[in-house]
Amino acid sequence: MALRLSISSSHGPASSPAISTCRPAACGRFPALIGGSAASQKRSLTVMTGSEMRGVTAVRSSSLETTSVGAEAVTGQVTEVNKDTFWPIVKAAGDKVVVLDMYTQWCGPCKVMAPKFQEMSEKNLDVVFLKLDCNQDNKPLAKELGIKVVPTFKILKDGKVVKEVTGAKIDELAHAIETVKSS
Repeated sequence: MALRLSISSSHGPASSPAISTCRPAACGRFPALIGGSAASQKRSLTVMTGSEMRGVTAVRSSSLETTSVGAEAVTGQVTEVNKDTFWPIVKAAGDKVVVLDMYTQWCGPCKVMAPKFQEMSEKNLDVVFLKLDCNQDNKPLAKELGIKVVPTFKILKDGKVVKEVTGAKIDELAHAIETVKSS
């Protein structure tokens, strides 16, 4: 099976501070949650497996364009959610543990955690892994979940947040997931 991802961007990545978390007061670069605007970026994504083409829908998010494959999570991978798809996916997960990565496009520690989070999803097939871009469109959900810094990882069980890990702390996150799974 061949997987081809083609991503194009009209602007390069934004620079970000090299710290374990990004706070609005600390780095002053949390435009999605404090009312500024991020650099305009256009992205397109093509996913092909073998001779079959899977459709990917472009979703307009503030000045950013992201992709979403619908309101369905697949175990073994990280599913991008937004304010409209998050709660339906959590409900559909039933009694499975759900881990949500709350990030921003410009956050350096978030970018460091992304491939590690993906690896975790491939190893923990009994857990649903989601990610939420805390941009302007998703601001209501980010506020509802009490986001203060990025990255923040919320661990949910039976539709309720039971644990939280802030910062680029992969070992702490792995331990928290195991603790929730065994409870």
